[in-house]
Amino acid sequence: MTKKIEKTDEQWRAELTPEQYRITRQKGTERAFTGAYYHNTETGVYKCVACGAELFSSEQKYDSGSGWPSFWQPAQEENVDVAVDRSYFMVRTEVMCSQCGAHLGHLFEDGPQPTGLRFCINSAALDFEKEE
Repeated sequence: MTKKIEKTDEQWRAELTPEQYRITRQKGTERAFTGAYYHNTETGVYKCVACGAELFSSEQKYDSGSGWPSFWQPAQEENVDVAVDRSYFMVRTEVMCSQCGAHLGHLFEDGPQPTGLRFCINSAALDFEKEE
């Protein structure tokens, strides 16, 4: 089992941009259709912007029309955690990085086969590593 990454609030603020901090540490959301990776069609791997853990692959990315990068499964399931989110008078499933606890987005059960899942992820929570 990998040791969890723990940092102080000051450390996170120093390492992340204000937008990355707001989304990953304060459970924020970027505006739909504005994220850097929403229209990205390059081949590669999406990693956690806070700790670099491999989260999603371009092979599982699809255009859900939701306004956020969407994936039908994680590339490394052990790097993704989910939890019940009851904020804003809704019940949703929050998606987090299992390595550092960064908020990534939400999981919905309206995705394509073979999983039927839609991991709806904020671009600001991701770094993209293009395949060479």
